[in-house]
Amino acid sequence: MSTATVDSVGRGTKASKASKDHKKPTAAALKGAIQLGIGYAVGNLSSKPDRDVLMQDFSVVESVFLPSEGSNLTPAHHFPDFRLKTYAPLAFRYFRELFGIKPDDYLYSICNEPLIELSNPGASSSWFYLTSDDEFIIKTVQHKEAEFLQKLLPGYYMNLNQNPRTLLPKFYGLYCIQCGGVTIRVVVMNNVLPRAMKMHYKYDLKGSSYKRRASRKERVKPCPTFKDLDFQEMHEGLHFDLDTYNALMKTLQRDCRVLESFKIMDYSLLLGIHVLDRKPLVRGNRCDSRKGQKVLYSTALESIQGNVKDPEPVADDDTLGGIPAKHKDESLLIFLGIIDILQSYRFIKKVEHSWKALVHDGDTVSVHRPNFYADRFLKFMGSTVFKKIHPLRGTSSKRKRNSLHASKSASQEILSPQTDKKDEKKAQSMENLDGNSGYTSFNQPDLLPQSAVSFESAQNEEEDAENSEDRRASSSTIALDEPLPSLSRSLSDTELDVYL
Repeated sequence: MSTATVDSVGRGTKASKASKDHKKPTAAALKGAIQLGIGYAVGNLSSKPDRDVLMQDFSVVESVFLPSEGSNLTPAHHFPDFRLKTYAPLAFRYFRELFGIKPDDYLYSICNEPLIELSNPGASSSWFYLTSDDEFIIKTVQHKEAEFLQKLLPGYYMNLNQNPRTLLPKFYGLYCIQCGGVTIRVVVMNNVLPRAMKMHYKYDLKGSSYKRRASRKERVKPCPTFKDLDFQEMHEGLHFDLDTYNALMKTLQRDCRVLESFKIMDYSLLLGIHVLDRKPLVRGNRCDSRKGQKVLYSTALESIQGNVKDPEPVADDDTLGGIPAKHKDESLLIFLGIIDILQSYRFIKKVEHSWKALVHDGDTVSVHRPNFYADRFLKFMGSTVFKKIHPLRGTSSKRKRNSLHASKSASQEILSPQTDKKDEKKAQSMENLDGNSGYTSFNQPDLLPQSAVSFESAQNEEEDAENSEDRRASSSTIALDEPLPSLSRSLSDTELDVYL
């Protein structure tokens, strides 16, 4: 790698004052120094006993000089002399333990094989290195970003304790390397887009529209990173089932409120789309890189809230923790995470927003107040990018029609046997009247005797009963009243008077 690339690596960082005699290290030397420095820091930390994290642990900075010939405390190496600074080592050790990262696995991932350099699609001067097992990303950050991250650690610690399942970046270490007059600061994070899975589309989404289109230089790359306006032109939204959509939006809402409370803005959602229907499934050099994964809650499916079913494996291949989705007739796997959260709404950002708002619509630029930025971000993700899969519309109305037909048939079945029962009661009453027609009462002409009924009264009663039958049959009520009391049973005078 050329020296010009090294200059790009050092750009945007605070260079130490060094004499002109110092020769700038090569990119390979810098990568080797990063690996050696992290290995020394983690190994040295293992000798310290485990204890609870205290408030002062977040502001600790440990510094050690590593000469190439070695010393009593440091090993010899073939890189130029350099100084290593480790920020909040005990706090970051706690974060690694929270995500189930063992020290040996952490050292093996970072130090066992050379780091893989990735291209930088963003406007910042940061460079990215990927570990060979796809687990960790090492990103160079500016001095202000490293300083802001260290101030952010107490709140970050509290948030991870409450909710380890998050789409926010997982920070595993913060280091500074001073080598040959070049000072670089690096942060170790989780890898959002696994290299072992081919990403057919890649997006950097902010929810804004001003200058949110990929440049021509970016579009000619083999795997370009598109932006908001490109997404609206190329996709009509990604559709998820209801549970997955709710879990995803719930996680995004919680994460955005956390960022808003820290006065953070200008962050992005890094979105990778793998189309399952396309035959070539390109994997990295190590096909088993994610099997036996060492980091908890690091995949997209693990990072969202709710009871989300695991996607079915595709043709003897692992989904690598992607979230299943649909776009038109295509089946997709989605990989995503929130990135670039080390931009606070400082004075320089306020000036940038005011200047852009004079020329363009202030609500369309990416730099904005944290609360407005979070609301715009969530609205764009919940309505434009992510959508629900709605059930078939005709199902509910058809179900209602079937239920109405069934209730109507049941009503007819209930009505017919009860009508037959009334006819039987009516016939029994007529027989009783025919058998007891000879009894009359002279003492109480207005009352029926207890043991018999007159034929004339029985005829009137029969006509009343028939009229009552007609009225009940014409009513819309399905349930019938209790049958009339038998005329042959003994009744008291008062009851019989009321009955007539």
